Amino acid sequence: MSARTYQVRTYGCQMNVHDSERLSGLLEDAGYTAAPEGATADVVVFNTCAVRENADNKLYGNLGHLAPAKSANPDMQIAVGGCLAQKDRGEIVRRAPWVDVVFGTHNIGSLPTLLERARHNRSAEVEILESLEVFPSTLPARRDSAHSGWVSISVGCNNTCTFCIVPSLRGRERDRRPGEVLAEVEALVAEGVLEVTLLGQNVNSYGVEFGDRLAFGKLLRACGGVEGLERVRFTSPHPKDFTDDVIAAMAETPNACHQLHMPLQSGSDRVLREMRRSYRSARYLSIIEKVRAAMPDAAITTDIIVGFPGETEEDFQATLDVVRESRFASAFTFQYSKRPGTPAADMPGQLPKQVVQERYDRLVQLQNDISWQLNKEQVGRTVEVVAAVGEGRKDADTHRLSGRARDNRLVHFTPGTTHVRPGDVVEAVITYAAPHHLVADGPLVSHRRTRAGDNHEAGIRPKTGGVGLGLPSFGAPAPLPPAQACAAEVPALDGGVR
Repeated sequence: MSARTYQVRTYGCQMNVHDSERLSGLLEDAGYTAAPEGATADVVVFNTCAVRENADNKLYGNLGHLAPAKSANPDMQIAVGGCLAQKDRGEIVRRAPWVDVVFGTHNIGSLPTLLERARHNRSAEVEILESLEVFPSTLPARRDSAHSGWVSISVGCNNTCTFCIVPSLRGRERDRRPGEVLAEVEALVAEGVLEVTLLGQNVNSYGVEFGDRLAFGKLLRACGGVEGLERVRFTSPHPKDFTDDVIAAMAETPNACHQLHMPLQSGSDRVLREMRRSYRSARYLSIIEKVRAAMPDAAITTDIIVGFPGETEEDFQATLDVVRESRFASAFTFQYSKRPGTPAADMPGQLPKQVVQERYDRLVQLQNDISWQLNKEQVGRTVEVVAAVGEGRKDADTHRLSGRARDNRLVHFTPGTTHVRPGDVVEAVITYAAPHHLVADGPLVSHRRTRAGDNHEAGIRPKTGGVGLGLPSFGAPAPLPPAQACAAEVPALDGGVR
């Protein structure tokens, strides 16, 4: 009898992408195999997001599309997990009774057992835990990439942003021991990975659970000592927790990429106060100034929300002013989305759609102009690119491949007659700039074959997991190497909460 096949469909943030790697690893450990491209899987898992207003519609629309396949094949199973499952719980089965399993953000490790139980009992299984039992990184993972990997350093969030539903769905912040984080990084590198991204809902508050405010900077420096690790990134930091030692660690650690994604959300101090973001625009701009003083080549990106309740034209102009001064390489811009259960959903001054859309269009135009100007400055420069899958395209006419530069800019390059595999490292001269990508159409300056490229060609993906022993790993950390001398910490503004 052939193994049952699975497919995991992921929506939302990087945390969800990483959770989906864990779900795939769990299913493969349980004997399932990934469904071929285009085939209908025996088990379809939706790993959902609840941040945007249309998340519900997207999920139930996709579940509706699967209803005929489920009707034609009763042995097919459909599972729903992630943040929307944590929020809606039994409502999912009520609205889509053909769903077999619903599980939450705190018990992704239960999926194989819940599928087996639902198959045996011929009834839906709904299991939503209120707190984390096992840190996700203790679970097996089937990594999507042979050359890069997510490494979770914390889960949950202690902030109370009035627009955000994540803390109620992911729980309070829980930190991994530094030694366990480094063990996972080393395990990935041992399997050929060149690049890791340290991941957390609020990554630079790492250490809050064991009382070391400088732990994140120390962790960055420790990653610099992992032989074979060529690039270290992190996402996403919070301005209120951004200390000078982290800037020093980024600048002084050779494999730390000079790239920073730091959410702004609004440039209006009044709106930031209503959002419960405990920094103000001057504090935000001061961080950017220090980053650029230490790393003039740093590419800084951000998140911005347009149309928060009560936002005036003056507030919006303040956001445009900060965007002009910050000169972001790119920005993820969002129209405010009301989420039930968040304080902002009940605030007065909810703005008409047409007002929000008009402001959003102005912001996007401004940011596109800035991104294009900054990208034009890259023309003529030689950049190092790790070739990747799913980054843009392999163009049939130009035969371009795609990858990311060290500052995370997307680069489309022409390999010529060189056989470049995803995971290989090339150097190329930028010949053209667009707002959202760069092009290098000349001959390659260099090409380095890597073990990651070998693994991609052979269809091998890292399957790390089991690093740490569950909840006991949240205890006191093993010591990290001491931080090098750096500037004094920047005091937090306001003393409030995010």
